[in-house]
Amino acid sequence: MTEFSVPMRVYIEDTDAGGIVYYANYLKFMERARTELMRSLGYDKPALFDGLQLVVHEVQIKYHSSAVLDDEISVAATVDAVKKVTLLMSQNVYRGDTLLCEGHVKLACLNALTKKPAAMPTLMVQKLNGLMAGNGSVNQ
Repeated sequence: MTEFSVPMRVYIEDTDAGGIVYYANYLKFMERARTELMRSLGYDKPALFDGLQLVVHEVQIKYHSSAVLDDEISVAATVDAVKKVTLLMSQNVYRGDTLLCEGHVKLACLNALTKKPAAMPTLMVQKLNGLMAGNGSVNQ
């Protein structure tokens, strides 16, 4: 499997009153990594494409350690499974080699107008399957 990784820095707006990253902001970091992964596959507006959109259907997250102001972190995304309408991904947030947070995200493809489930385009499925097979070159 090909892991896609995006470097980020923790800014004051990411932290809570105690100076650590507010727990919900890890979801934002993961969203940015997924967006950049899709952009690397040629989807300029990853949330909306060809009359379709990818939306988060389910998230599972586990926190191990905290990031703090000015930390350099990296957010990884790995495609675990691609189905007709859904996409499963694992995502990890690291500071150096230290795992800070891990998540599993299920995305669903919807018709952008009706908001009903819709099949992902064949080319997108092929590109995502290529990442699972390790045939993608997507690291930033």
